[in-house]
Amino acid sequence: MAELATIARPYAEALFKASAADLSSAAQWVDELGTIAGNAQLLQFADDPKVTVDQVFDLIASVAKSTLTGHAKNFLRMVIENGRLSALPEIAHQFRALKNAQSGSSDAVVYSAFAIDAGALQEVSVMLEKRFGRKLNASVVLQPELIGGIRVVVGDEVLDTSVKARLEQMKVALTA
Repeated sequence: MAELATIARPYAEALFKASAADLSSAAQWVDELGTIAGNAQLLQFADDPKVTVDQVFDLIASVAKSTLTGHAKNFLRMVIENGRLSALPEIAHQFRALKNAQSGSSDAVVYSAFAIDAGALQEVSVMLEKRFGRKLNASVVLQPELIGGIRVVVGDEVLDTSVKARLEQMKVALTA
C-alpha cells in the first residue's frame, strides 16, 4: 500500500495546489472519481490493451453523477493516460487529508445500526466536535450488526457506544 501512496502523493498535491480557489468543489468530484475508480471491473476494463484512453474516460464520465468540469476532465484524462487509474482512490484520500489539514478539520465516520437524519447528525457532530476537540466532517455508514448506538472513527481514534460493544464488555466481565 505504501507504493500506491507514493504514486498518489504528487497527484494529490498538484490537484490541491491547482484547486486552491475551490477546494470543496474539487473534493466532491475527486471523491466521486475515486469511488468509481475503486471498482474492480472498471480497473479490469481499463487494463485491457484493446481499450483506448478515450473509452475508459467516456465510461467513467458517463458513470459520474455530477457533471465534470473542465478541470476535472483534464485531471481524469491525465490520470488515465499515465496509467494511474488504480491510484485514484488513494489520490482522493490524500487530497481530502490535505484539505482537512488546511481547514483544521478531520473526517469522522459514524457507524449506526439505523439511519440518522440530517438534524440528528448535526447534533451528534456538535457533541463529537467537543469530544474530539476539532471540526469534523461526519458521514454515516449503516451497520445493522451494532444493534443500537453508534461507533465513531476519527482517524485512528474510535468511540464505541454501540449495544454490540457493551454486550462484548459484559461477556468479557462475566467470563473473567
